[in-house]
Amino acid sequence: MRALVLADFWKLTVDDVPEPAPGPGDVLIEVVATGICGSDVHGYTGENGRRVRGQVMGHETVGRVLAVGPEAGGGLAVGDAVTVNPVLWCGECRQCAMGREQACPHKQVIGVTPELRSAFAERMAVPARNAVPLPAGMPIEHGALVEPLAVGHHALVRGGCGAGEAVLVIGGGPIGQACVLAARRQGAERVVVSEPAPHRRELNARLGAAVVDPTATDDVAAAVHAALDGEPTLVVDAVGTPQTLATAFACAPIGTTVVLVGMGAPTLDVAAYEISTKERSVVGSFCYSAAEFRDTARWAATEPDALDALIEGRTDLDGGPASFEALARGTAQASKILVFPRGRTDA
Repeated sequence: MRALVLADFWKLTVDDVPEPAPGPGDVLIEVVATGICGSDVHGYTGENGRRVRGQVMGHETVGRVLAVGPEAGGGLAVGDAVTVNPVLWCGECRQCAMGREQACPHKQVIGVTPELRSAFAERMAVPARNAVPLPAGMPIEHGALVEPLAVGHHALVRGGCGAGEAVLVIGGGPIGQACVLAARRQGAERVVVSEPAPHRRELNARLGAAVVDPTATDDVAAAVHAALDGEPTLVVDAVGTPQTLATAFACAPIGTTVVLVGMGAPTLDVAAYEISTKERSVVGSFCYSAAEFRDTARWAATEPDALDALIEGRTDLDGGPASFEALARGTAQASKILVFPRGRTDA
């Protein structure tokens, strides 16, 4: 079968690779579409150290079941449209017992763990419990958005978002967009996004957020407060750099929770007094539980117009290398590009 292979950093090739070999508890999936994640782009450039040469990446995916192993549970059948939870958990440790599969000390992640053949390919095999059926009537390509939407949902859960909140999201890229939708999903009254790129500001406005250009003012906090008609009650940093964390502290009033879900830098210089003397909480967020992923798949079917807006580019495997390069060099305006290994025959 054909797949996108990370031949070297800054070099993707379309190669023939061995067919997946599903185990008795697995399902074999024909991939319909896989989204290019920011972490994939950083892996492509080599800057995050979380991808290796020769790897087949991809973890934001949707497809149809081709075969079901004899020991696979879950009631899946050939032809079912499924999205894939890429977090593989052991099911036996304390974290798994608590429903925190994303914290399993033995977890592997499809698209990150090099040994796992992943989703920028024509077919993939996954444990049956990781194949999550799509609700009837949901456009199948929307299933490729469930994974990033679950990331945003978990970030807002980690921040304790509830009805009536005023939420500031720093960064209007795909994860920031997911956080905007998650804030709406969880009952936030007002949401503002701080984002320098005009196109991303426009998209977030279409999702229902107020928007602020941090490069157009000397006082981002004042601009945010004006857009919210008050101070934020929750701040989400969907970028994760020293600059954006500083912006979060500048905008957050005393006692506010700041959720760090962006992974723009592996280390951050933290202004400790901004946490201690102002009694802020800085909360990390990564992935999602299995229940949150399944719930997000169900919820996503209720927001077809918003999900349509998130998909701004589509390509096939042969166009994948050019799409990766354009995203890495910043020449692509699209936030989310989907790769269709067989072309758009099932969209």
